[in-house]
Amino acid sequence: MRFKHILTVSVLLLASFAIAADDDISWDSLTPEQQEVLGKFADDWSAIAPAKRERLANGASRWSTMTPDQRKKAKSRFSDWSRLSEDRRDRIRDRYDDYRKLPADEQKRIRDNFQRFKHMNRERRDKMRERYRNMTPEQRQRFRERMRDRARPTSRD
Repeated sequence: MRFKHILTVSVLLLASFAIAADDDISWDSLTPEQQEVLGKFADDWSAIAPAKRERLANGASRWSTMTPDQRKKAKSRFSDWSRLSEDRRDRIRDRYDDYRKLPADEQKRIRDNFQRFKHMNRERRDKMRERYRNMTPEQRQRFRERMRDRARPTSRD
């Protein structure tokens, strides 16, 4: 009986490794457009971590569908991104993963708040940032809760 258990676990582990290997993106599996965009990675492609390869392949696919203006903006954002430390980029990715796990209505609330903030005049944004920086952690938490509650529609019976 114990042998069957060990055999079953071994087979499951091997199957999971095989599935993971199938999910991996090889250079040859990229489209010609993706290979063109990612050309500078060609020689080192197999040494790149699978998760990063997936991000690069997805980015190359998006790049191929962009207009020249969208590409210009994307280059600017990428330039900003590349100047960040690896630690900072990891923290941003983690926060984004957390965001993606939120319910759709919570994601919408966050996007709407960001749009409101983005469209404020600079002076008001700067004042708001300064006021937030001067808050204690407890005050910041209460502020976030008030903003979250204010953005939620109230139900009327």
